Amino acid sequence: MLNQRSDLQFCFSSHNKTVWQREIQHFPTLPLQETCSLGAVLNQSAPAEFFFRVLTTVPEFQALLFLLFLLLYLMILCGNTAIIWVVCTHSSLRTPMYFFLCNLAFLEICYTTVVVPLMLSNIWGGPKPIPLAGCGAQMFFFVTLGSTDCFLLAIMAYDRYVAICHPLHYTLIMTQKLCAQMVACAVGLALVLSLQLTSLIFTLPFCGHRREINHFLCDVPPVLRLACADIRVHQAVLYVVGILVLTVPFLLICVSYVFIASAILRIRSAEGRRRAFSTCSSHLTVVLLQYGCCSLVYLRPRSSSSVDEDRQIALVYTFVTPLLNPLIYTLRNKDVKGALRNAVLHKAASGAS
Repeated sequence: MLNQRSDLQFCFSSHNKTVWQREIQHFPTLPLQETCSLGAVLNQSAPAEFFFRVLTTVPEFQALLFLLFLLLYLMILCGNTAIIWVVCTHSSLRTPMYFFLCNLAFLEICYTTVVVPLMLSNIWGGPKPIPLAGCGAQMFFFVTLGSTDCFLLAIMAYDRYVAICHPLHYTLIMTQKLCAQMVACAVGLALVLSLQLTSLIFTLPFCGHRREINHFLCDVPPVLRLACADIRVHQAVLYVVGILVLTVPFLLICVSYVFIASAILRIRSAEGRRRAFSTCSSHLTVVLLQYGCCSLVYLRPRSSSSVDEDRQIALVYTFVTPLLNPLIYTLRNKDVKGALRNAVLHKAASGAS
C-alpha cells in the first residue's frame, strides 16, 4: 500500500496535489491504472484555462516589447485604414485591383486585432488566463482570416494575369459581380476549413489544469502539443488544411506569374515592361513573405520543428506582413500615392479655409 501511494503521487505530480490526494482518499483500494484514469477524469471536470508563455521576464524588456508591438500595431491600423479610405473615396481607384487591395487591408486589420491586443495585455500585466472557449474562438478567427488572406493573394494574382495577358478583355472578365463572388468564395472556404479544424482540435483532452501555450496566441501547432491523446489524425488534418490554404494557392500564383512573365517579355516598350514588372513585384513580395513564413510553421514536419522558431516566425506574419502591405502598395503605386497626396492637400485646404 505504501508503494502504491508513492506511485500515485508520481502519477499526479503534474496536477494539483491537494485536490488529487483528497479524491484518492475515497478510493484507497483502486489499482494504480484505474486511479490514474480517475485523476484524468477529475482533471477534465475542472475549469480549463490556458496561459501564454511570457516572451521575457525582464521588466525593462517587457516595457520595450510592449511599446514596440503597440507602435507596430498602430502603424498597421493607420496604414491599412488609409488604403481603405483612399480606395472608397476616390472613384478613379474603383477597379478590381483596388477592390481586392481594399479587402486585403480590411483583413489585415481584423487579423492583427484578433492577436495583438491580447498579446499586449499579457506583456504589460503578466500572463492572464484565457478560457477554453476564448482560446478556441481566437484560433477560429485567426485561421479563418489567415486562410482568407492566402486565398485573396491568389485572387489578386489572377487579376494581374487577366490585366496583363488579356488587357482588351479585362473589363469584360473582371466584372464587379465576379470580384465579389471570388471574395465571398474565399471567405466561405476559409470559414469551412477553419471550423472543421478548430472543432476537431478542441474535442481533444488537454493535460493539466494550468495549460501553458508556448506562444503568444492560440495557434494550432502549440495547442496540439498540449493534448493528452494521440494527435496523428489531427496532425494529418492540419497538413491537409495547410496544403489547401498554402500549397494550392501558391501553385496557382506561380502558374499565373509564368504567364505574366511571358507576356511582359513580349512587350516591346521598355517603359511598358518596367511598369508591368513594378505592378507585379509588389504583390510577389507579399506573396513570398506570407506563404514562405506560413509554410515553415504549418507544413514543416513536426519532428524538425522548433517551438521557439515557430513563435519567432509567427511574429513575421503577425506584424511584418500586415505592415508591409500598405507600405508596398502605396510607396510603389503612383495612383495610390497621388490619391493620398490629393486627399491630404484637400483636407489641409479645407481646414485652412
